[in-house]
Amino acid sequence: MSERRARPASKNSMKSAWRRALTPPRPPQPPAPAAPERAAVPDSCEVASVVEAALYQDGVRVASPATLADTYRELRDQPSGMAWIGLARPTESELLSLAAEFDLHPLAVEDAMEAHQRPKLERYGDTLFVVLRAARYLDAPEEVDFGELHVFVGPDFVITVRHGAAPDLSAVRRRMEETPELLKLGPEAVLYAILDTVVDGYLPVVTGVQNDIDEIETEVFRGDPEVSRRIYELSREMVEFQRATRPLVGMLHGLMAGFAKYDTDEELQRYLRDVADHVTHTSERVDGFRQALTEILTVNATLVTQQQNAEMRALAEAGFEQNEEIKKISSWAAILFAPTLVGTIYGMNFEHMPELHWTFGYPFAIALMGVVCTSLYVIFKRRDWL
Repeated sequence: MSERRARPASKNSMKSAWRRALTPPRPPQPPAPAAPERAAVPDSCEVASVVEAALYQDGVRVASPATLADTYRELRDQPSGMAWIGLARPTESELLSLAAEFDLHPLAVEDAMEAHQRPKLERYGDTLFVVLRAARYLDAPEEVDFGELHVFVGPDFVITVRHGAAPDLSAVRRRMEETPELLKLGPEAVLYAILDTVVDGYLPVVTGVQNDIDEIETEVFRGDPEVSRRIYELSREMVEFQRATRPLVGMLHGLMAGFAKYDTDEELQRYLRDVADHVTHTSERVDGFRQALTEILTVNATLVTQQQNAEMRALAEAGFEQNEEIKKISSWAAILFAPTLVGTIYGMNFEHMPELHWTFGYPFAIALMGVVCTSLYVIFKRRDWL
């Protein structure tokens, strides 16, 4: 703490360079009015973005500043204290104020401003910058909601920047304050508690997704037409879940590799190993979910194809039966048309019509009708139309 307050000239110049790099260019202004304007912007925003700020001494809260400026002042008055600042969607001016006070690296501050980062762990001198993707399962819409959390960990401070509803860091703070023997281990203990909370938050998501997959399997074999869309949406959520969990495995192993170098407390080492085991287990479950959804989608496509083939076969059989019926109807229509034609011709009653006054005219007409009908019947029968 004292080292951070008494900065050499080179660090002050570096801090000024970072501030110039992060601050957008402004038109020249007189020095006198510029100071109150810069001071007014953070004060107006701190109330909205600072969720909670506290100062701790030996694991016990000793102050609860209302603004960032108060936090800075309290931390200067407590050389051996630790500041824990929680922000939710902070403004650019707040992040610039934190960067100037705690010498945060401009690249890390830029990531915290833009959000939408992949999980990662980067070390800038004595400051650790961690990006986490938290997740929670929403029961009503049966969806997975993802949040983003950025954590700055320094020698005497922890800064959390939350983008999204998850995770609930107030519960982490309460749990740590209830165990001062863990909190007095310093900022690393807070980081590991946050990691543990984020990882523990994956368990309800895994349970909810497992239930969704079980329901999808039932819907697939039930022939639900909407199941394909649900499989696709859940597959996309699992892709996001993989992006949240997979990098954590390497991040935690990287932290464990630095135990000896940074003289990490043995209790925290055990704590971190437990978190790493949970992350590995969760990552394996998520990989299994993606594989299962891929197989379910293949099975569903096969079942849909089989159903379509069965429907096409049924349509073909119905068309064939319809054709057979049409053949029969057409055959009988042709057979009945023959006597109708003969009877119509002889029923025209012309005066000079051949065979009209012939003695065998009527028998001849009847015989002609019979011969034609019999011939047509034999022909259609041989062609299997009747």
